[in-house]
Amino acid sequence: QVQLVESGGGLVQAGGSLRLSCAASGSIFSINAMGWYRQAPGKQRELVAAITSGGSTNYADSVKGRFTISRDNAKNIAYLQMNNLKPEDTAVYYCNADIAVVAGPFTYDYWGQGTQVTVSS
Repeated sequence: QVQLVESGGGLVQAGGSLRLSCAASGSIFSINAMGWYRQAPGKQRELVAAITSGGSTNYADSVKGRFTISRDNAKNIAYLQMNNLKPEDTAVYYCNADIAVVAGPFTYDYWGQGTQVTVSS
């Protein structure tokens, strides 16, 4: 069994900061890409940021320059540092990881349960 557990969400005023964490645990052989997605009410889930095992990153245009994704490969944790938050960043944030549970070519897509981020104006 593999679990992704997010933490760090909450309520913050516009211009403030939050740091989300995503800890992967269980029968993990290796983790490829990890990413953060978000879903606001009435909207589709969208990619916020992603990072490969080698550290390459990509971001949604709406968060470039404000959010930073990072990971600790030894601890199987991904982080999302969110600065200069805006009300439009309000959403449930989900962690996603592409994980191999055994050696070989097959990987599986795992999701966390989500953490609420609310930015007040």
